Amino acid sequence: MTIFGIYGASGCGRGIVPFVSAALADHERAVFIDDADLPSTVNGYPCLKWPDFLELESSQRLVCLAIADGTVREKLDKKCIDAGVSYFSPRSNQTIIMDDVQIGEGAILSPYVTITSNIRIGRHFHANLYSYVEHDCIIGDFVTFAPGVKCNGNVVIEDFAYIGTGAILRQGTPGKPLVIGEGAVVGMGAVVTKSVSAGTTVVGNPARPLEKD
Repeated sequence: MTIFGIYGASGCGRGIVPFVSAALADHERAVFIDDADLPSTVNGYPCLKWPDFLELESSQRLVCLAIADGTVREKLDKKCIDAGVSYFSPRSNQTIIMDDVQIGEGAILSPYVTITSNIRIGRHFHANLYSYVEHDCIIGDFVTFAPGVKCNGNVVIEDFAYIGTGAILRQGTPGKPLVIGEGAVVGMGAVVTKSVSAGTTVVGNPARPLEKD
């Protein structure tokens, strides 16, 4: 028996478990892993604490990190590495991946995601429903796309960036890509026309840094 553990039984995990389960063979099964005090089953799937998952009898245990916060995914990644647990990369049958695309381990690609050509994506990427990545983009590790993100061509997105629902990233050029800096947050529905500095939150159309009260 091969066990596929979906780490996180909240919205993201529950959103991907149907297509993860649909792809399993008879000798494979899916479970949730969650550190919170949750029922023993969630949406009909076993929900285990991390130590209990490690004690399951299986020929192989694989994990994906279904947590929206990239910094939390990084912490869980270290936990998995320390335990010698490897990853799988859930991908819906409705996902479209075109030409010369490289994606790091642990990526979660939800239904109706499109990734076109000449694209490099790092580890533990999340692309939620109806998001797309156009040509000649470079995306770092632990980057999250909420549903409906439109990432146009020649964009660089650095590690831990979070792109909110419906955000639009303007196309860059081969010599001058649009850059979303490390740990930056692009707000819901924002239209990003200029590069965003590391750690900055931008909102609005056109997107501007969020002013704190």
